[in-house]
Amino acid sequence: MKKTKLLIVAALMLGATPFTLQAQTGKWQNLFNGKDLQGWKQLNGKAKYEVVNGEIVGTTVSNTPNSFLTTEKNYGDFILEVELLVDNSMNSGIQIRSESKADYNNGRVHGYQVEVDPSDRKWSGGLYDEARRGWLYPLDINPKGQAAFKNDQWNKYHIECIGNSIRTWVNGIPTANVVDAMTPSGFIALQVHGIGKNDTPGKQIRWRNVRIQTENLKPSKIDDIFVVNMVPNDLSKQEKAEGFSLLWDGKTTKGWIGAYKTKFPEKGWEIKDGVLSVVKANGAESTNGGDIVTVKEYGAFELKFDFKLTEGANSGVKFFVTLSEKNKGSAIGMEYQILDDERHPDAKLGKNGNRTLGSLYDLIASKKIANAQRKIGEWNRGLIRVFPNNKIEYWLNGFKVVEFTRGTQEFLDLVAGSKYKDWKDFGMAPKGHILLQDHGDNVSFRSIKIKQL
Repeated sequence: MKKTKLLIVAALMLGATPFTLQAQTGKWQNLFNGKDLQGWKQLNGKAKYEVVNGEIVGTTVSNTPNSFLTTEKNYGDFILEVELLVDNSMNSGIQIRSESKADYNNGRVHGYQVEVDPSDRKWSGGLYDEARRGWLYPLDINPKGQAAFKNDQWNKYHIECIGNSIRTWVNGIPTANVVDAMTPSGFIALQVHGIGKNDTPGKQIRWRNVRIQTENLKPSKIDDIFVVNMVPNDLSKQEKAEGFSLLWDGKTTKGWIGAYKTKFPEKGWEIKDGVLSVVKANGAESTNGGDIVTVKEYGAFELKFDFKLTEGANSGVKFFVTLSEKNKGSAIGMEYQILDDERHPDAKLGKNGNRTLGSLYDLIASKKIANAQRKIGEWNRGLIRVFPNNKIEYWLNGFKVVEFTRGTQEFLDLVAGSKYKDWKDFGMAPKGHILLQDHGDNVSFRSIKIKQL
């Protein structure tokens, strides 16, 4: 029997994984030789990196910023694996497709970071955009993934970057799935998070078995976790498999009409470069082009949408809109509030902040989570989940900000104390149209997708 066959048989007898077999057939390349830091260099902070017993050991040093041990080479498409053991009180990460440029924040390392988070937050395997856009895939959106990381143990990370797809696994469990085209290539780095001058130094993270594939890459099978797709008006292969479709095609008015009208408004809305925008008017409800609604009606669904505010702007996404009320202003429905909280007066009206960004308008205030909101002029990712059991969730940039169940006594009491108290059975229609609001301010939308549940 040939040597290769003997190796395969032996591996199978030992219960080796497919990844182990690939290593034995020569598809993997070691990024760490187990002896020294050849092929690596340190950037930014002054944390200590050394090789001990065939492992890379990173040690925190007081009063220094984040430190990065980076590969000297850049990588575009690849499959990366690394095992790590981290102090439970540390935060760390694995940089991928990252950069350090003199003209960007004085050489600050920036780019995609696969999170290492042993805290109670449990976001290990999530995707963060270091020194750039912040969280792309916090793990609250993937509860099964939150259970993957094991404290006080070696954890195996598997990372696939193929084309615009970035997917991560921790100990074989899928943790993040992001589609993004911002940075197609960059270095790989091992982070030791910076600590302050009064923090205790000497905490350690250890890495071993750092290896990579760069040729003949085969992506893993489609899984079932939530997909964050940052490419405008795009449906990934997995989103299609999960049942998502574009609710707006990114080009035309197909599938949409004006509220209380038979066709799309002739003015007040603009479609340009894959973006659907409300044209700036007088800041009043439905006095220019008016609201637009889907031709179809929807019951239980999952709705993804990107939105971008201008200074002082107001808008909203409504659902269960029946168009039966013939309201003079905006059509009636439950609303995901879209607002510049700092500059628009509506943020201070209502009760306890229930008219602020991400709120169930005039009923439930959204949770104010640090870093959940993007700056004015940047794109935000909204998500509305309406389950068959009437439970409803609002998400903002990967953070759950509102949760309620329509039809409960609590919900009915909230309605009774709101501006909707005189609308019979408000929010209780079995299905309705989805609406984008014209509030006379310049607000833009894109990547509007729906999955019926």
